[in-house]
Amino acid sequence: MLAYIARRIGIVLLILFGSSYIVYNLEAFSGDPLAELRTSSAKNRDFLIAQMTRELHLDVPPPIRYFDWLRGVLGVLTGHADLGKTRDGLLVVNEISAAIPVTIRLVLGATILAIVLGITVGVITAIRQYSRLDYTMTFISFLMFSLPIFWVAVLLKQYMAIEFNNFLGSGQITVPWMIGAAILIGISVAGIISGSRRRVWFIFGGAFVSTVILLWLVNVTDWLLKPGLGIVGVGLLTAGISVGIAAIVVGMENRRVVLASLTVAIATVALYFPINALWSAKHLSFLALIAPMLLLVVLAIVAAVAFTKVDRGSAIRTTVITSVFASLLLLIDRMMNTWSGYIHSDGIDLRPIPTYGTVSVRLSSDNFWINLMDGFVHVLLPTIALTLISFAGYVRYSRGSLLEVMNMDYIRTARAKGLSERVVIVRHALRNAMIPLTTLMAFDFAGVIGGAIITESVFGWHGMGTLFRSAISSQDLNLLMGVFAITSFMAVMANLVADLLYSALDPRIRVSK
Repeated sequence: MLAYIARRIGIVLLILFGSSYIVYNLEAFSGDPLAELRTSSAKNRDFLIAQMTRELHLDVPPPIRYFDWLRGVLGVLTGHADLGKTRDGLLVVNEISAAIPVTIRLVLGATILAIVLGITVGVITAIRQYSRLDYTMTFISFLMFSLPIFWVAVLLKQYMAIEFNNFLGSGQITVPWMIGAAILIGISVAGIISGSRRRVWFIFGGAFVSTVILLWLVNVTDWLLKPGLGIVGVGLLTAGISVGIAAIVVGMENRRVVLASLTVAIATVALYFPINALWSAKHLSFLALIAPMLLLVVLAIVAAVAFTKVDRGSAIRTTVITSVFASLLLLIDRMMNTWSGYIHSDGIDLRPIPTYGTVSVRLSSDNFWINLMDGFVHVLLPTIALTLISFAGYVRYSRGSLLEVMNMDYIRTARAKGLSERVVIVRHALRNAMIPLTTLMAFDFAGVIGGAIITESVFGWHGMGTLFRSAISSQDLNLLMGVFAITSFMAVMANLVADLLYSALDPRIRVSK
């Protein structure tokens, strides 16, 4: 294995050298950074040309100049990397260092959501092949996959930002919107559960009436202006999630694991008020934020060990996943409690969903939760836009991969042995179906650093995509190569990681000596 990794790293370095050399020379020969100055009528034109020539080493042929740039890059081995300066005289390292956190904040959440939701929906549609749900999700995924990202982003800005901000002026859902939302939810729930025609209509009617009643209660309680889950909401949702996760991972017949998972829900309810008291501080440290979450994880492990004596690995996985969801619910509830104070803050004035930028310039607050809410609403629309486009691909890939695996001989053998359908799918089929998706996921995570050029432009984010576009348009060679060096390194390393993950997912795959 070590020899294989060393050999692959050598190939990676060779690929990086060759690709960077080609890109550097193509960009250097394709344009002239001094073109604008040559046509300038400024009196100090010759001085400016000489100064830029000296700073950018334009008097050196590009093939030789590349090795001067490479020498600065290799300084990373000694801790003194030098990627040169931009055409504006700024250090490329500083520009990239400022852009990477912005890009990660923009793309990482969307990538994780797309993977989790896409694979989940893809697996469900594969299990329910040729059902109403399968046809519906196939249509939606193809529709989302075909839509241009800039068009989706503009629609989100219009209807989820501008129109929603206008709607918050009254905070009341009108009757047409109630009926429209109830019909949409009724169709969705009926399609997911499916069954006979009579059963579908019964489910549709129940979902329709329930939605209308729920939206009426939202109007009566002004929930949209003062939202919150409360201890009851957090408790019920955590209990439902705990049972659902236990049913998927180990099955409802394993009562001990189900009880251990429900214990996590009880612990969440018991800690609700102490955690909220801790989080109510105006100035909150990162440790104080994650400490309750870590405590729930520890309690989950203890509960799994206490309730089970065999197959504790599955029990621990179940309870830990439950504790993670419980922590998220507590965090969401706390954010909801901050919503009212945020939308009435100076600089927000009941228009909380922004359409441009990364922060609200007019907002002035030292409250941790208000600032966190401001960051969240700014990343909300770009995340939805990127998730919708990537989600469709994962639905199709995961569905096709699982369907292919389900027709293999070892799956029929597992069923013939009397294993339940849950065990066949979760423990046998799904693991092998994930192998083709490994490469896709690895490259998507590697692409997080690369940024999203169109989305950043539409929503006014200054990340790696913006740097890349700016470098090309201004023929800023050092900036372009700085972005390329990082993104290309992440891409080739993602390929290496995907190869190593293959053997972990499937014991039949082994790296040759």
